[in-house]
Amino acid sequence: MNHILLFSPGPTEIIIILLVVLLLFGGRKIPELMRGLGKGMREFKDAQKGDSKENKEEDQGGDKKE
Repeated sequence: MNHILLFSPGPTEIIIILLVVLLLFGGRKIPELMRGLGKGMREFKDAQKGDSKENKEEDQGGDKKE
């Protein structure tokens, strides 16, 4: 038996979870939460890219910009 498929949520469970989230946070708060999540993910990606650029500059003997 495949254990991964045993615990995967179906469409009914996903709808129930979405309804509970909507009831807990309300319709106005959800876009703010998603906006904050997107901004955080974007900053995380930028930090990863920026970190690798800074490491390359240090390896080449360049000055770090602050």
